[in-house]
Amino acid sequence: MLEPLSPTTSMETLLEAIDRLERAGYSAQLRACPGGFREVRSGRIHLPEALIVDEIVRFEGESDPGDEAVVFALRTRDGSLRGTFVSTYGPGSDPQSGELIKRLDTARPTPESD
Repeated sequence: MLEPLSPTTSMETLLEAIDRLERAGYSAQLRACPGGFREVRSGRIHLPEALIVDEIVRFEGESDPGDEAVVFALRTRDGSLRGTFVSTYGPGSDPQSGELIKRLDTARPTPESD
């Protein structure tokens, strides 16, 4: 699992975040499609319930609300795929993406107490 961004790296750009995630092994590009997330390269479709969110990076446009975006670092439960999904948010966001995002597993494991 990726470490969350530290305060010193929180100002990265969208492209820098995607590059960092790709270097960490999240190399597949995922796009929203009816019923799930489609791998760009293979065309394979993954149900949202079959994916786990490892990291979320949010970007807010300083002057243009159209610049608001979120990058999701996703992996399959069996670890056979790791990739990124980029979505806009706000008034102009895609309703299909929003519905798929709601179905993603965003639960974080909690450390076991001693």
